[in-house]
Amino acid sequence: MMRSEMLIQAEPEKCQSQFSDYIKAEVEPDGLEEIYKKVHAAIRADPNSKEEKNAPKEHKTYNLKKLTYDKRKQKLIDRLNAFECCCRSE
Repeated sequence: MMRSEMLIQAEPEKCQSQFSDYIKAEVEPDGLEEIYKKVHAAIRADPNSKEEKNAPKEHKTYNLKKLTYDKRKQKLIDRLNAFECCCRSE
């Protein structure tokens, strides 16, 4: 008795969850070697990738624009005024 058969008999639920893709494709444990041989032969015949390579995505930049001294000062004054308004209303 082979290992795969022993595992199937010992823990069938575990086998169902772990090898569900193989079961859907109707691949038997003994047939894996043949599949690997076919895949390697196909790769040796045409080693170029069949996938289309997409252009790299642009990275988002989160850097804020630098403000001048006067704009930074005005922004601080606006924040302080807003804070004072909130504190006065309470």
